[in-house]
This record gives sequence, C-alpha cells and structure tokens, in this order.
Amino acid sequence: MEDIKNRLRELCAGVQIEITDEQLEKFQRYMELLVEWNQKMNLTAITDPEGVTVKHFYDSLMVLRCTEIPQGASLIDVGTGAGFPGIPLAIMRPDLQLTLLDSLNKRLVFLEEVCRSLGIHAQLRHARAEEGGRQAGLRESFDIATARAVAGMNVLCEYCLPFVKKGGLFIAMKGPDGENEVKEASRGIGVLGGKPEKLEKLTLPDGSQRCVVLLRKVRETPAAYPRHGSKISKKPL
Repeated sequence: MEDIKNRLRELCAGVQIEITDEQLEKFQRYMELLVEWNQKMNLTAITDPEGVTVKHFYDSLMVLRCTEIPQGASLIDVGTGAGFPGIPLAIMRPDLQLTLLDSLNKRLVFLEEVCRSLGIHAQLRHARAEEGGRQAGLRESFDIATARAVAGMNVLCEYCLPFVKKGGLFIAMKGPDGENEVKEASRGIGVLGGKPEKLEKLTLPDGSQRCVVLLRKVRETPAAYPRHGSKISKKPL
C-alpha cells in the first residue's frame, strides 16, 4: 500500500493545518482499512491513494479551515458512510465527542473496526436520519452536525438541522452549486430553525470545486420535523 503520509503532510501545510506524525500514521491505517474492506462491501468508488488523500481526507479537513470548533464539542456525522468527514475530524481533534450515524449496519461494522484500530472513541448509531432526528438523546443534542451528501440543501437541512441544539452549527459539504442550493432552500432553513452564517468556496488540489456551508441554529426545530423520508424527498420545504 502506497505511503500517503508525505502527501497529506504537504497538503495540510499548504492550508496551515498542523498535523503530527501520529495523526499521519492513523490516516495511513484508515486508508488501508478502507481499501481492504471495500473489496467486500461498497464503501467508496475512490480507492487510489491520491484520490483517497485528496477527495476524502483533505476534503474532510476543510471543515477545520472554515470554522473554529470549540474544545470538546459534540459532533454528529449524519449519513457518515465510510466515515467522512467524522473520522478525519476525530483524528485531528480527539477532544470531539463524535457520533457516527448511518442507515446501513454493515457500514457501522466497518467504522467500528476503524475506530478500534485508530483508538477513536465514537458512538455508532444505526438509524435513518429522519428517525434519528426524532430520538431522545439525538434530537437537538449536538453542537455540530456534519453531512457530506449528494442530497440538495432543501432535503439535507430537514435531515440534519433537527440534530443541532440551539446555538449550534450544521456544516454541509457541498459541490460547486452549493450557493444556489442555499438560496433555493432558504425558506426551509428558516422553518427548521436555521440561519445561513457562512459559505466558503474551495478548490481541491485536483481542481474539484467545493462549498462548505455553515448554518447556525437560531431556534428549536418545530415538532413536525423531520417528516417521513418519502415526504422529505417528494415535497422539500
């Protein structure tokens, strides 16, 4: 397996993110586990070392470049999949109280092995986002919710904002059309208790365009939300 540590060190230095040798070793091990497990389950279409380093690891760390996360903050990664951005953030910030939520149990089995191997303490929750957003102990319980998903902001906000406590942040990692998505979702963001705070446009080393969207939770989410998943997708707010 190709050693990615020097490449990731170089990328982090370019954006003033400090990374230790121990953290680089954990990213190396994470990549090895990702490639190994991907042979028996579909975790990611990106498995080449450069692609994993840039499009998964470095991309996930852009959260740290775009906002100051308070010490000891509780963070839920909604629809975490193969663990992005939650696990990279936990590698860099072991003080975070991390929860990884996903609807597929076999992905959580993989993530449990990653956390065990890397020494990461995380709560693993098996639930669909719209179910988790109604559960006591999850609903409005987190300082930060993150999502790196293909769903439009008008859908993604209803899945994620219910997890965020008043005063907290929802951080959505979007593609190049993120700014338009926020405009189209403005009504729904307000209904759910959110308010746009910041949008940062980024270009990854491979030329990919990204938007990191920060929404502040200014009011509690009304009890009617989130709705059933089919309603969310068919009739976005």
